[in-house]
Amino acid sequence: MSMEQNEGDLLIKPSSTDHALYEPAVEACKTVYDPEIPVNIFDLGLIYTIAISDAGEVDVIMTLTAPGCPVAGEMPGWVQDAISAVPGVQSVNVEMTFDPQWGMDMMSDEARLELGFM
Repeated sequence: MSMEQNEGDLLIKPSSTDHALYEPAVEACKTVYDPEIPVNIFDLGLIYTIAISDAGEVDVIMTLTAPGCPVAGEMPGWVQDAISAVPGVQSVNVEMTFDPQWGMDMMSDEARLELGFM
């Protein structure tokens, strides 16, 4: 079975934006910062997917600004700890991906403003 992308396949899995725990999970992600950048990881666009099951199991797919990021080994744990503290969350699984690779266009307007790109 080939793993190549078909035309129209989503590179980034959709998030459970209508789940009651979605906004609290996003707010939890906004408490996590890349030590080298004064903007939270959600506004930086490092969180690709927050998928939440009916049982309160949260699956996060995230990336880093670069694969060689000094905190690559620690960042998923920070995200897991932050979301685990949200009432109603039963478990958190954080997966790291570099496909698609992070780019400046993934930052929110707030992040661009903060970093002087606007």
